[in-house]
Amino acid sequence: MMMNSFNPATDTLLGKFSIHDAQAIESRLRVASESQKAWARLDVRQRLPYLLQVAAALRRKKQELALLITQEMGKPLSESLGEVEKCAWNFEYYAQQGETFLADQVVASAASDSRVVYDPIGLVLAVMPWNYPFWQVMRAAAPVLVGGNGMVLKHASNVPQCALALEQVFKDAGLPEGLFTTLLVESSAVRGLIEDERIAAVTFTGSTPVGRSIAAQAGQALKKQVLELGGSDPFIVLADADIEAAAAVAVKARFSNTGQSCISAKRFIVEQSIADRFAEAFVAGARKLVVGDPLLPGTTIGSMARGKLREELHAQVLASIQEGAKVLIGGQPVPGPGAYYEPTILDHVTPAMTAAREETFGPAAAILRVASVDEAIAVANDSPFGLGASLWTGDLDRARQLSRRIEAGAVFVNGMVASDPRLPFGGTKQSGYGRELGHLGLHEFMNIKTVWTGPATN
Repeated sequence: MMMNSFNPATDTLLGKFSIHDAQAIESRLRVASESQKAWARLDVRQRLPYLLQVAAALRRKKQELALLITQEMGKPLSESLGEVEKCAWNFEYYAQQGETFLADQVVASAASDSRVVYDPIGLVLAVMPWNYPFWQVMRAAAPVLVGGNGMVLKHASNVPQCALALEQVFKDAGLPEGLFTTLLVESSAVRGLIEDERIAAVTFTGSTPVGRSIAAQAGQALKKQVLELGGSDPFIVLADADIEAAAAVAVKARFSNTGQSCISAKRFIVEQSIADRFAEAFVAGARKLVVGDPLLPGTTIGSMARGKLREELHAQVLASIQEGAKVLIGGQPVPGPGAYYEPTILDHVTPAMTAAREETFGPAAAILRVASVDEAIAVANDSPFGLGASLWTGDLDRARQLSRRIEAGAVFVNGMVASDPRLPFGGTKQSGYGRELGHLGLHEFMNIKTVWTGPATN
């Protein structure tokens, strides 16, 4: 069987790649398991230089890797370059902080030496999406590896070249063979991988429905999971906010990565008294976006990753219009080859409309007008999702209070929600559970062990 790689911007076939059969999977898992056991025996200080070598390998091939990302999933090349650079930063961060994060935690006790230690658990299966084909993988890989674990990657089927290139980066960096292993397999193979005794845990980023299936399979096997799932992030703009600054960031928050991000702002919840001003500034910023060839320097909106995704987004936009939403800009697929869609802003959206109820995974924004701060928080929380939220206000004391009322894994005040190696990242409700990044992300896949030592006896 073969796995195809297509360029969504041109509808052309880039290549065909053989799917790993049962024999190849068994061989690769065996090598990965043996490599991880040897890696786990190293002191953390011996692992740290390897992380720096991964960062260096990413930067050496940054242009080549960024081009591959753009060709396989359609985002502007400038954004692909930034993605590779962020991966390098992530590995540098864990090289700098890994020893501190993994240090024994001494617990005061008069009768004993009591401490908490962090041990590796083994191989972590990473089931990853296509929208950030390098970052999603590498943000999980750095803490997994510095902790003494290994990683087995099952990547999205539409980015096989990125999946293979990731494995090559670790080879180029000199890490032990198989410590990071890519398996080119179909989704139907995931259950068997989860059940394999050599897999200790699972990290998954993707849709909520698939997350439920992964969680059920991993739960049945009694294996730890971290799930980063869908989102319909609110972008709340209160009457005392800097409207122009909020609108400028709103353009980036919604339309970066062609709107294909779980943490993209999707519901723009604006107090009625300033809603017209915000909408006008938001539209003005969106009109400056350039839809086109993602390889050209001036392009800011590339192709969506697949034609089917564009069809699904357009259906959501049309449904919202039929329900009463007003189109301020866009609202149509771009004619011609590729899966391009116009940057779209819908106004006068209500919480019951499709654009507010469902996750819109593409360049379409929904403005919801509210009468008060309390209504803004209520509308923001009226969602099955709880990944990120952005809150705009000039009153920082009030912002601290309101941020505690917002049901989300992260609240960014007067800024755009983004993942950062230094900060824990993850969601609540149907956006998943567990955390990536920061020291909490590292500890997710460690055996947190209590060691109690009493007085020496003769």
